[in-house]
Amino acid sequence: MTYSGNIQKMLTQPGDTVQYQLPIGDALVDMNSLIGCDIKLQYDALINCIVCGRKTRKSFNQGYCYPCFQSLAQCDSCIIKPELCHYAKGTCREPEWGEQHCMQDHYVYLANSSGIKVGITRGTQIPARWMDQGAVQALPVFRTRDRLSAGLVEVIMKSHVADKTYWQRMLKGDPDPVDLRTRRDELFEICQPELTTLSKKNGEDTYVFLENEQLINIQYPVNEYPNKVKSFNFDKTTEVCGKLNGIKGQYLILDTGVLNIRKFAGYYLSLDII
Repeated sequence: MTYSGNIQKMLTQPGDTVQYQLPIGDALVDMNSLIGCDIKLQYDALINCIVCGRKTRKSFNQGYCYPCFQSLAQCDSCIIKPELCHYAKGTCREPEWGEQHCMQDHYVYLANSSGIKVGITRGTQIPARWMDQGAVQALPVFRTRDRLSAGLVEVIMKSHVADKTYWQRMLKGDPDPVDLRTRRDELFEICQPELTTLSKKNGEDTYVFLENEQLINIQYPVNEYPNKVKSFNFDKTTEVCGKLNGIKGQYLILDTGVLNIRKFAGYYLSLDII
């Protein structure tokens, strides 16, 4: 069977293991059912912007054409560094988008993907954010009133804990379990002076410490992890083949290498189940 069309990042649903669907053209392909199968992904030398649909020779920021990359709020540098959010200054590229996505409750969390890390996400993105990152454990630590506040809290915490996922390590297997509640309490005590200063400066409603949140455990549909992580890049090769051994985060784990689906959003591919 063959599916063809522009792809988007895989959709996820929680379950006993994460359930994955690949949007390709007008189809939603159940990727879990393909684990153990030989597949081929062929890049057809066409990229369309995931927002406006414009044909583009190069993808920017995982799926945007250059004009959208330059003009859309979702491509601004403050998306990567939320502590630089400038909505309150009146300089947001798209104020309505900012209202919907930035000026709402956010959560600062601890997760265990390639080891413990701190991150932020909108409440509407829980638990999808953690599944996209390949986290096997996650725990919300603070609720904040907006994205800027979450970014400022994250800056304080990342002085004491990593804020990145090391994807190669994440794809070699599950990390050792971490007592996230104990680590949360330790970090809260260490960061207390700076957090107090932040709340005095920005208001007592800047953040709420979440003492009773449930620890989330996540399992991924992986039959076999690679000993050595080799990544495929459609900008260098047009064809990827192999047996699908599993899926974790936004990565397809093949016996020949791994493929970050999210990186190639907007690319026109053909998927063959061999």
